[in-house]
Amino acid sequence: MAERNLNFDEKINRKGTKCLKYDFAVKRGYPEDVLPLWVADMDFRTTSYVEDALTELAHHNIYGYTNTQIGDGFFEAVSGWMKRHHDWEIRPEWHVKTPGVCVAIANAIRAVTEPDDAVLINQPVYYPFSNIILQNGRKRVSSDLVCGEDGSYTIDFQDFEQKIVENQVKLFILCNPHNPVGRVWTKEELLRIGTICREHQVLVFSDEIHFDFIWSGEHHVFQEVDPAFREFTMTATAPSKTFNLAGLQQSNIFIPNEKIRKAFIRQYQVSGLDEPNTFGIAATQAAYNHGDEWYEAMKKYVWENICYAKEFIDERIPDVKMNLPEGTYLFWLDFRKLGLSADELEDLIIHKAGLWLDSGRIFGKSGEGFQRINAACPRSTIQEALERIEKVL
Repeated sequence: MAERNLNFDEKINRKGTKCLKYDFAVKRGYPEDVLPLWVADMDFRTTSYVEDALTELAHHNIYGYTNTQIGDGFFEAVSGWMKRHHDWEIRPEWHVKTPGVCVAIANAIRAVTEPDDAVLINQPVYYPFSNIILQNGRKRVSSDLVCGEDGSYTIDFQDFEQKIVENQVKLFILCNPHNPVGRVWTKEELLRIGTICREHQVLVFSDEIHFDFIWSGEHHVFQEVDPAFREFTMTATAPSKTFNLAGLQQSNIFIPNEKIRKAFIRQYQVSGLDEPNTFGIAATQAAYNHGDEWYEAMKKYVWENICYAKEFIDERIPDVKMNLPEGTYLFWLDFRKLGLSADELEDLIIHKAGLWLDSGRIFGKSGEGFQRINAACPRSTIQEALERIEKVL
């Protein structure tokens, strides 16, 4: 079989498919005809090998309880991908399947912290982190990232450690690569994070869901930066960003510490989610075994989209600033030079430009004045969005 789905310029009508990205604008308070580039899913057809695997499963026409075991090909597919693309040797006993990284974060919070315990994040950061912490009755603490004059972000390690000590933080949720600012943390930065957390007995949940999208630098799996970090780290991965499979609800969590893993699994079982999604298992295995050609072509196309956006903004929208992301397929636009309030910027983007982006303020107060855009769509969609911003400015 040859890969068939390599036309990333094709515009596919997703309306009417119960698509969160396209079909829920009015319900969420946006104009019906808004152009959506918000939630991190792709407007591309995924690899044809996933299509074939799901078609075969559909024709089988029995969708009973499903699970996997060593030797049936599923773990081997996952471990093969990790080895080929990240030089990461994973062990079967570390592996826990969940129906999504957010589900895993919620279970981790309940497994290793108590109500009112403090959980640390680095805002601006993926907004469900904050929501899940608060919804589970824990205290949210942020050591905000520092945005330099050049638009790049760094961690204030003095503040990071101070927040841990002052709040007796029990868990830190690391975003690596960082969504939305696009940082790929260096080995030195990760070593410093891990050293501080180890010294203060802080467990780490490392969300590495975007780790297949690295544009500059090198991705380091946090738990492998120092073998000692395995003892207090839960690492979350998924094919959902890489192959656009979020709706199939399958993620792979790796927890080397047996005590933490058992606590996590116990909490997971309490939630009643004992078996994985039948189609998610088939899609993940097909993608990780056969999706390399599609992945490499898609990644090249997305990077060219990002570079196109950077050139367009620099030349035609000089009052808006964009730094090239080091990782993720998202880019973070800085509108602060316009001097608009958060509400005025929302009005400009939504009602004047007719765009549905992710407002920076949902990522934390330090995100105000920014907008996040998803680059995993046909070039013509990116062009139209940027032309709309250009026109209203």
